[in-house]
Amino acid sequence: MSLEGTVERREGSPAGNGNGPVAKQPAPPARPTYGDRRLRLNPNTDHKPERYDDVQSEYDSAIFSSLERHLPPSMLDVSRDAKVEFMKEILSRYLPEGERNRVQRHKEYRKKLMSAYQPLHKELYSLHPSAFFVPSFLKAINDNTEESFRNFLCEPSPGIYTFPLFQPSFCELLLDEVENFEKWVNTVKFKIMRPNTMNKYGAVLDDFGLEAMLNKLIEEFVSPLAKVFFPEVGGSTLDSHHGFVVEYGKEKDVELGFHVDDAEVTLNVCLGKDFFGGDLFFRGIRCDKHVNTETQPEEILDYSHVPGQAVLHRGRHRHGARPTTSGHRINMLLWCRSSVFREMKKYQKDFSSWCGECQREKKERQSHSVAATKLAFFKAGGGSNT
Repeated sequence: MSLEGTVERREGSPAGNGNGPVAKQPAPPARPTYGDRRLRLNPNTDHKPERYDDVQSEYDSAIFSSLERHLPPSMLDVSRDAKVEFMKEILSRYLPEGERNRVQRHKEYRKKLMSAYQPLHKELYSLHPSAFFVPSFLKAINDNTEESFRNFLCEPSPGIYTFPLFQPSFCELLLDEVENFEKWVNTVKFKIMRPNTMNKYGAVLDDFGLEAMLNKLIEEFVSPLAKVFFPEVGGSTLDSHHGFVVEYGKEKDVELGFHVDDAEVTLNVCLGKDFFGGDLFFRGIRCDKHVNTETQPEEILDYSHVPGQAVLHRGRHRHGARPTTSGHRINMLLWCRSSVFREMKKYQKDFSSWCGECQREKKERQSHSVAATKLAFFKAGGGSNT
């Protein structure tokens, strides 16, 4: 089994690349070494982070605010500029210089585009829960307990959650907006940025002004679920996203190859329209080391899209999309990311809390250890094997 067109990019930066130039400069005598300034595994909930809205950076200001809660004690009382410098050092590990330049160019492109594009449905650009979501979803979120979530969600396979999310009227408005944006782009001869390396059709929602709405959607409606169901992969520290729509059908993308997402948590919602086929297939959760290992029978799930219904899963849950045989299918995806998890992952070697293959290897080691202990006990005459 192999991955085709994986969008995971984190291998691009050597482990020490982001920190090297700083280490060569004379450091102030009282400044701790980097090794003494590693991020805290658990956030300091009593600490109130500073605001970073005015910081000129390729990174979203929310990332800095989230990371600040994980700073070691030695960094909490330094100046904001020093905190920003330190956090940029960490973030640069996952965004090499060439990629940072690309991101900066994209920000400039987005700014130019947003200054010219006139929204069709302005009500989409602010989050209106009662107009966007089905009442049963809102009730579960407002109750905000694991019990309320589990009573509302379906879990057809471990780690995959399905539930009704958007009202039909919202789906129609968003489809209209995307169609209007694509027509406008073609009319004014703007180059449209596609969602990722695997999809040739679709659009990035943040590019035409929906970033603030999506940020609120994640913070208030996705994060509560992710904290409960995906804490081991950064579900409690989501701080950035990549939001987009993808299109499948005749003269569009037809299918999507087997892959993992560049995300800690993925929300995938079918918006419509009329279509046949396009089922998702899931084949188990894997870490980088085991991403190409075989699928176990209990990890196999095929899922049929329903307009307005969402699928929530770990980004490392291997999946793909079967051909859309007729009609036109459009899905909205949110790749929810945690910069804290990505930093902490660097120091981890055991991913058995979420990787299916790591779990199997751990159980196998434990079984062999128990068997070896029993055998040694019997050979020593300490018991009977009857």
